[in-house]
Amino acid sequence: MFNSKNNYGANMKKVEIYTDGACSGNPGKGGWGAILVYNGTEKEISGGSQETTNNRMELTAVIEALKKLKEPCEVTLTTDSKYVCDAVTNGWVYSWQKHGWKKADKKPALNVDLWECLLPLLEKHSVTFNWVKGHNGHPYNERCDALAVAYYNNL
Repeated sequence: MFNSKNNYGANMKKVEIYTDGACSGNPGKGGWGAILVYNGTEKEISGGSQETTNNRMELTAVIEALKKLKEPCEVTLTTDSKYVCDAVTNGWVYSWQKHGWKKADKKPALNVDLWECLLPLLEKHSVTFNWVKGHNGHPYNERCDALAVAYYNNL
C-alpha cells in the first residue's frame, strides 16, 4: 500500500475506488470502468476509446474516478494495474517528471499526458493504492472489468 499524502485532515470523507482498464488488441479498442463507494452508496462510471492501449485505459480509469470527487477525500484505490500502482508507489512517475519525462534508461516515459492529469489529483486527495491480481475473483475488480469490456464492445 502507498499513500500519496501523509498530512490529510481527520475530517476528510473516506471513499473507496476500484478501477480497471481493458483493451481488445494492444493498441485497439479499449474501455475503462470504475466504482466509487462512499457511505454504502456505489457509483459506476465507464468510458473508452476506439484506438488506445491497456495502460492508457488503466490510467484513465483512475483519473476519471478521482475527478468525480468534489472535495479532497481520503481514498483507498484498488487496481489490478501494476503499471499504475508501481509507477506511483515506487515513485517512478515523480522521477520521470523530474527528469523531463525520461525513464531511468533515458527512454521517454509513455502516457505523459495522462500522468500530468493524475499527479495534481494525487496532490488534492490522500490516495492509498492497493494492488489486486486481475481476473482472480475480486468482486469489484470483476465488475470494473465488465464495465470496461461492455463499453468497448459497444464502440
